[in-house]
Amino acid sequence: MKKILILTIFTTALFSEFNSNITKITPAIKARMIDGGSWHRGCPVPLKNLRYINVKYHNFSGKDKMGELIVNKNIANSIVWVMEELYNIGYPIRQMRLVSDFNGDDWKSIEADNTSAFNCRKATGSNKWSRHSFGRAIDINPIENPYISRKGHISHRKSLKYRKRVPSHRAVLLKDSVATKIFKKYGFKWGGDWRYTKDYQHFFK
Repeated sequence: MKKILILTIFTTALFSEFNSNITKITPAIKARMIDGGSWHRGCPVPLKNLRYINVKYHNFSGKDKMGELIVNKNIANSIVWVMEELYNIGYPIRQMRLVSDFNGDDWKSIEADNTSAFNCRKATGSNKWSRHSFGRAIDINPIENPYISRKGHISHRKSLKYRKRVPSHRAVLLKDSVATKIFKKYGFKWGGDWRYTKDYQHFFK
């Protein structure tokens, strides 16, 4: 009887299950967003239309971690479904923190290879609101999946070795990657499909 019990406990620990939670923006989360500069009055989406997500993921060391995302309420379920499938195939994510932890600074978030979603900011090289400002976009492992300008410029030094899009790292997203196909399965479009500039980290809906 003891042997059976030990085996059951071991099996449960070995095969950890995905879990997640979606909630409305609480006063505490609102304070973090405002203090961290990721949301302010004048942003194109009210806080009532955003959702806070806790979600489990595998980090680059293969360990389970709980991450944080803020997204538009209309895509919250889709994001969780995507994350569950990414978790089940073992796709790694370096870290997943709110951009508020980086004072709303997209550059700092990318330098930390941080996977993130909502951030009230203008689109790169534009005066128009980014899709991130509506909570309708997510950037996945931005160092391994860089933004490349029409002229081929990459701003982040650590991303230079990923200019050539080959499966040199398991976090690299390619057109035929299972992870890319999972996003598309749930209706997301991919910046890697853009004709001139390429934004390999960027999925939006």
